[in-house]
Amino acid sequence: MSAREKANTSGTMRWMIYGANGYTGELIAREAARRGLKPVLAGRNRESVEVLAGELGLPGQAFGLDNPSVLADQVKGFSLVLNCAGPFSATAAPMMDACLQAGAHYLDITGEIAVFERAHALSDRAQQAGIVLCPGVGFDVIPTDCVAAALKAALPDATHLALGFDSRSGFSPGTAKTSVEGLAQGGKVRHDGRIVSVPLAYRVRRIDFGDGEKDAMTIPWGDVSTAYHTTGIPNIEVFIPGSKGMITSAKRANYIRPLLGLAWIQRLIKARIAKKVKGPSEQARARQPTFVWGEAVNARGEKRTARIRTANGYSLTITGSLAVVDHLMRFDSSAGTYTPARLMGADLVSRLPESGPLEITSC
Repeated sequence: MSAREKANTSGTMRWMIYGANGYTGELIAREAARRGLKPVLAGRNRESVEVLAGELGLPGQAFGLDNPSVLADQVKGFSLVLNCAGPFSATAAPMMDACLQAGAHYLDITGEIAVFERAHALSDRAQQAGIVLCPGVGFDVIPTDCVAAALKAALPDATHLALGFDSRSGFSPGTAKTSVEGLAQGGKVRHDGRIVSVPLAYRVRRIDFGDGEKDAMTIPWGDVSTAYHTTGIPNIEVFIPGSKGMITSAKRANYIRPLLGLAWIQRLIKARIAKKVKGPSEQARARQPTFVWGEAVNARGEKRTARIRTANGYSLTITGSLAVVDHLMRFDSSAGTYTPARLMGADLVSRLPESGPLEITSC
């Protein structure tokens, strides 16, 4: 039975936040409860899930992802799962498979290229199951995906796309762990339609993200995948600002990258992150907006530049993910794999709280 059929049978969509006991998952769970929504809170740590569920007056359950048959049973009967448990390199594949078996829409808040590529490879299966797979329903993918879609509309024959964001926010534990994995894998860009490996800080340029010109470097971020599936533009790079010291360190990391990929070193760094990294406070998030930028160029050298100011990345993830949940609860969507802008339109980011207008200029 598909997600929509289950919703029609029960009169409402029964949905789950998996990883609700993590930093971002808890923020989303608290906002969902504040809105009067009734998700089931789930995660691997029974104690922390039950404490949060009890505080919010919501149902809770605990289970891991290592046993496919147990996982499928836990997801059975749900219409939608929002996966907030990172790193998604470990959690996305088993949860997607469980959702395909259970006929439940799958959402997550990843920024990992491999997760997006896997989801698009599963599009036919999602259509057969009658569900939507839409990873990346948070920051940075929602704003950059919307910028990419708007630039494609403004310059339909664009051949090159650059995207980037200037975020002052600190890392959550999950994001920090994902970044450590990314360092070991090196840089990624899309060239002539293919994702190719390049050195870290492969390209450095000056960019005005919306708050003044800064040095910026390429990073192996999820938009290398998502923006291509949204726009079809064959050459894509993603940038973040960085100090000269940060850029130099990234370039030096290329020499020790094989060591960073060793399993025991990954475990050591991630264990340290789990102890030390907590994520920004509500007060810090309120003081830290994000500036998002994009640039499209065609074969004749014509250029369009887009900029938008948004809420802090974590705050945008809360409202953005719940906007996509609400959309799938209220509207029929053709089954298959989507990016956020393809599912809900390029104006999605502009509709979120604290977002300014998405402005496009010609150069």
